[in-house]
Amino acid sequence: MLSKEEIQKIFKTPNMAILKSLGQNFLIDETVLKNIITCSDLNKDGVVIEIGPGLGTLTEELSKKCKKVIAIEKDNEFAQMLEGKFENVEVINGDILQMNINELVHKYSQNGKFKLVSNIPYYITSPIIKLFLENAIQPEVIVLLMQKEVAQRICEKPGKLSMIALGVQVYGEPEIVGFVKNTSFYPAPKVDSAILKIKNIKREFSDEYYQKLFRIMKIGFSSKRKKLLNNLSAGLQIEKKEAEKFLNQTEIDLKVRAQELSIEQWEKLMEVYTTVET
Repeated sequence: MLSKEEIQKIFKTPNMAILKSLGQNFLIDETVLKNIITCSDLNKDGVVIEIGPGLGTLTEELSKKCKKVIAIEKDNEFAQMLEGKFENVEVINGDILQMNINELVHKYSQNGKFKLVSNIPYYITSPIIKLFLENAIQPEVIVLLMQKEVAQRICEKPGKLSMIALGVQVYGEPEIVGFVKNTSFYPAPKVDSAILKIKNIKREFSDEYYQKLFRIMKIGFSSKRKKLLNNLSAGLQIEKKEAEKFLNQTEIDLKVRAQELSIEQWEKLMEVYTTVET
């Protein structure tokens, strides 16, 4: 693993610069690195997608544990530096949010299976999670080193649920494997981090089902200070008495707020509304 001093030396060379716009913070804590590898449940026949490999610290360890690593790097200099460095690593210079995940998986994975393991740029945390969980071919496991506060929000239970928590928990089971101090990086970010693992990832229903479910959730969360009843009435453009009927049919308290509902209650509410609507 590269030390802080070694990283500083690298960035003294021409054409090399830490780009704050890309959220570049490099891991310098070997214990954290080992924890990421251990909880990723890697195997010698597996394929891993890594986003933002940077200087290749995590990339190198992943390459030792699996058959193929697809390292997607937006920074041109880093991509060139990593090219050909590891025998079983395919470096792709580009933006993951502009790529077709299905094409990547079909190209590099014979059985269509892969895992997502990354120290991701924090500013694209939500788009990355959304992209991979909503994709037709989902990862078997997702392990991300990410901002602590966001990881905690994702793992909340009914009573404190948010849209980002629901967006993850609809598809899989998130858990925080460990917390990481900001001093474990160079340069040190302003916030602490966490290792988030999402397991048992699955798509049980059609795209249309999830579209309807997330639509009703977004309406429910449209105004956090208001009761769910009022948000449904305004968002669905129906009378409050009609919205009361939907809640009564699903045995949901009329005084409840969106963050208090479980996924099962959201699903029941969506099904009741869809039945009436059609």
